[in-house]
Amino acid sequence: MPISRILVADDEESMRWVLSKALKRKGISVDLAKNGDEALSMIQKGVYDLAILDIKMPGLSGLDLLEKAREMKSDLLFVIMTAEASMKNAVEAMKRGAYDYITKPFDLDVIDAIIEKIEKAREMTCQVSLLKEELKDRYLLEKTIIGNSPAMREIYKTVGKVAPSDMTVLVQGESGTGKELIARAIHFNSKRLGKPFIAINCAAIPKELLESELFGFEKGAFTGAVERKLGKFEQASGGTIFLDEIGDMPLDLQAKILRVLQEKEITRTGGNQNIVVDTRIVAATNQDLEGKVKDKSFREDLFYRLNVVPIRLIPLRERKEDIPLLIEYFLSKTCSEMQIPIKKCTKDAFDLLSSYAWPGNVRELENTVKRTVILSSDNLLTADDFSSLRNAGGSSRSEDLSLESLVDQKLRSCLGNIDRMETGDLYSMVLEQIERPLIRFVLEKTRGNQVKAADILGINRNTLRKKIQELGIELRKD
Repeated sequence: MPISRILVADDEESMRWVLSKALKRKGISVDLAKNGDEALSMIQKGVYDLAILDIKMPGLSGLDLLEKAREMKSDLLFVIMTAEASMKNAVEAMKRGAYDYITKPFDLDVIDAIIEKIEKAREMTCQVSLLKEELKDRYLLEKTIIGNSPAMREIYKTVGKVAPSDMTVLVQGESGTGKELIARAIHFNSKRLGKPFIAINCAAIPKELLESELFGFEKGAFTGAVERKLGKFEQASGGTIFLDEIGDMPLDLQAKILRVLQEKEITRTGGNQNIVVDTRIVAATNQDLEGKVKDKSFREDLFYRLNVVPIRLIPLRERKEDIPLLIEYFLSKTCSEMQIPIKKCTKDAFDLLSSYAWPGNVRELENTVKRTVILSSDNLLTADDFSSLRNAGGSSRSEDLSLESLVDQKLRSCLGNIDRMETGDLYSMVLEQIERPLIRFVLEKTRGNQVKAADILGINRNTLRKKIQELGIELRKD
């Protein structure tokens, strides 16, 4: 069902003009408003398929306009625009029911893609309920989860969309990427705010104790059970339970977690009474659960029950543009905790920290900054203050990098002065240097069998033969 009429509200005349021109070329009728109050009046009187709103406008802000307009037109979809790419704006926009959130400046292709997505899903109900206006901890994420990279902005939007529901969420990522922070973000932006958030590390508790820790036990259930104890699920009733490192949970206990998800009830150890629990589950793991399902060490049915909404956190080495923001945050936080003047990093320190692979991710970065602040007597931290990173291998720790990250790192080091290079055939030169070792490697593995090598590479045999000649690759003579 095509979109026929759109309202654009922005206090910048140039933005209104550009969007109006672009949308009208698509055959869409466009009405323009220069502030929130004017837009609200137009929404009251008119019928629109979509409203594109700037977040900051004179009078009524885009977020407040969105909230008021949704009360009047619950089926109207909204896209929020902002020049401030902050996580708070992203989460707040999605939480209040925005369909999408875009950061200025943006390509008009982004608007086209959003419209296409809406047109394909007009019949589907994809609205998100409003969260409490009095959300006291709505800025918690802004203070703890740092990052404006595209990957992080997508995560913020997902958190904003899924938080108001009771859907089960599976957070996956390497150790130190902030999985518990995401779980807390979901809880603090949900209708369960004010109820308990209880975290339990399934790998840190002995297997024989984990069941009673989760489900509790009755008096006399075992030696030492001198009184009834409520488990974490009962303690978290009405709130959220965070099952960290769930990949380490034993199989017999996985079956009982599955029952909680299906039946919403538990039984205490040593008891026979079914107890209904209203507890949302957010699980996390740094393991490959799909791989564990294949080798039968993790239940397939539990995996699919947990993986309703997957959130994958990428390692810090793959979002290096966020490292300077994290450094500034940890410097400020540590100095504030120590009650000392704020310390700063020099450019060479930033460069060293940004080039390091960070196998321990954000947690390692925080500990490194904290340790350096404590040990350094200067208010200006240089690369020498972080010399332990060089000794540990620094940016050369290629075993911690993905192939793409490794190639990216090598290109940056080899082509650092690209702005001073003369115009040339850089693309072909770089491509050739990647093709040659790739084809040589595959030929070695296939013992010079060009038919098999071409199949593995996914190219025609004649193309492979031509590449071998062009790249000067010597063939085995067995």
